[in-house]
Amino acid sequence: MKKWVKSLGVVAMAASMIIASGCGGEKSSGGSSEKEGNDLEGKTISVVLKTLSSPYWKYVEAGAKAAGKELGVEVNVVGPASESQVIEQVNMIEDQINQSPGALVVSPTQPSTVVPSLEQATQQGIPVLLIDTDAELKDKTTFIGTENFTAGQEAGKLLASMLNKGDEVALISGALGNTATDERIKGAKKALEDAGMKVVAEQPADSDKSKAMSVMENILQNNKNIKGVFAANDDMALGVLRAVEAKGMKIPVIGTDGTVEAVESIIAGKLAGTIAQSPYDMGYLGVENAIKAIKGEKVEKRIDSGIDVITKENAQEKLEFLKSITKE
Repeated sequence: MKKWVKSLGVVAMAASMIIASGCGGEKSSGGSSEKEGNDLEGKTISVVLKTLSSPYWKYVEAGAKAAGKELGVEVNVVGPASESQVIEQVNMIEDQINQSPGALVVSPTQPSTVVPSLEQATQQGIPVLLIDTDAELKDKTTFIGTENFTAGQEAGKLLASMLNKGDEVALISGALGNTATDERIKGAKKALEDAGMKVVAEQPADSDKSKAMSVMENILQNNKNIKGVFAANDDMALGVLRAVEAKGMKIPVIGTDGTVEAVESIIAGKLAGTIAQSPYDMGYLGVENAIKAIKGEKVEKRIDSGIDVITKENAQEKLEFLKSITKE
């Protein structure tokens, strides 16, 4: 079953549980519901993302807010204007800690930079849950996401399946020090080289569409035999596509994240594919497990939110799901 279908199942199940508890409030089970309500009374879950400016993080935000609404807890989602604003993210984390949330859900842009702040939270008894990107945090509650190296490998395999042994390829990475995009690039590079491809260019574009277009234009000036490109997120993949189309070239470009714009591009026969990492589920599961942590319930140390390979064959189904979760 597709991951986004599972997502709807998770949401529907949560909603049905809430309805059931509401309908049975005057019955003998009401005492249990009242106790759970007291556990969460006055509690806020703070969610600090890498940014709120890209579709991927909007899906994470949507999942987190849906979980808060359906499971009965206030959720506050913040993030800097771009993924390159690492210090701004640190400041946001510290600001949220100062507000004494019930739990803190964070996707660290540069894990080593934010760990000291996160340690402050754990020392104060605030559960810290990491999503999308892991960090060496001793007392974290859990990591929720996918292995970015594995996602990159899947992208590399997909791109290699569209090429011939010996073809030259380019890799477009995110902001320097962003471990999520760095790991995606490492995974893609290994898969491509294992399949006999030649990686002739590897450049960062800060997860920015316009910068990726400029970077790709420069790469094509120096490498005229590029046969395929992997970009570590969809915004960069779309920027790469603009540069490729401007040159009148028709080569496969693979992205990562599974955003609406990317999926629509795949349906239109432009982008060749994207690797979806279920950002909506990451947000939802982050809040769901934060509630468990607040209540003192057991939370698994690692929770896999899954990977989907999106191509023209299944893009329409994915698009319908994405549009359903972003409706107001």
